Amino acid sequence: MRLKTQLITSTLLLGICVSSGLAQQPVKGQTPPKQSAGGQAESVPDTVTISPPQPAQTSQPVNGPGYMEPAQVKALAHKIWIAEYRINDLLAQVHPEKWKISNVTRNSFNQTLENLHGAMQGLEEWRAQFEKRPDGMYFGFQTYTAINAALPRLDGVGRAASQFENPSLGAQYSQAGNQLFDLQQALQPYIAYLLRNPDQALYLAQTNLAGCQSQLGSALNGQSGPAKPLKNTFVEFHGRRKSKGQPEATDNRKSLQGGETKAASKTEKKAESQPRKTPSPP
Repeated sequence: MRLKTQLITSTLLLGICVSSGLAQQPVKGQTPPKQSAGGQAESVPDTVTISPPQPAQTSQPVNGPGYMEPAQVKALAHKIWIAEYRINDLLAQVHPEKWKISNVTRNSFNQTLENLHGAMQGLEEWRAQFEKRPDGMYFGFQTYTAINAALPRLDGVGRAASQFENPSLGAQYSQAGNQLFDLQQALQPYIAYLLRNPDQALYLAQTNLAGCQSQLGSALNGQSGPAKPLKNTFVEFHGRRKSKGQPEATDNRKSLQGGETKAASKTEKKAESQPRKTPSPP
C-alpha cells in the first residue's frame, strides 16, 4: 500500500509539472508587438520554454523475466489446488489415537496436525483469491508465503506417520510435499516479476519528478521579484484595564453594596427633613 501511495503521489506531481511547463511555452504563430507611434517598443515578458519530462513507464513489459500469461497463472493455481486436495486426503488416513506412544508425544503430534490443518486452510483462501486475480501482487505473495508455512508442518506429520502409522503412508506425504514445493518454485519467478515492475516504475517517476522540479525552479527564478519589507504599525487596543488582584465578581459585589448604602442614606435624609406629627389628645 505504501508503494502504491508513493506511485500515485509521484504521478500527480508529474502532472502539475507538465501543466506548468506547457503554460510557460509561447503560443505558435504569436508575433512580437509592434512599436507604438511614439517610437517606444512595448515591454514583452520573458518566456522560458520547458520541455515536459518523460512520463514513467507504469505498464509492465510483456515477455519480461518471470512473465506469465493470466491463463498460465490460473493453471498453476489449479495445480496447487490439486496438491492441497491430495494432502487433505492423506491427513484423513492418519489415526494418532491408535499409536502406541506416550501422551506427551501424542499431544505434540496433535498440535502439529492442527497447525497443518490451519496452514492448509489459509493456503486455500489465498490461492482462491489469487486465481481470481492473476495479476494481484498481494494475493500472489500471500499464496507463496502460505506454502512456506505448510511445508515444514507437512514434513513433520509425514515423518511421524512413517514411524508410527505406515512407512508407505510416510512416503506418500513426502511425495505430496515435494510436489507442493515444486509448484512454489514455479510460482517464485512470477512473484518476483510482479514485485519488480512497480518498483522500477516508482524509480522512474521519482527521477522524472526531480528533473521537473529543477526545470520548474529555473523557470520561476526571478519572476516573483525581491521581497518587500513591511512597515511597522502601532496596534491600539480599546478596552478597560483592570488592576491585578481584583476579580470581576469582587467589583460587582462592591458596586452592589455601594448602591445599597447610597439608597439608605437618601432615605434617612428624607425622613429627617419631614416634620414629626404629634398625636392629638383624646
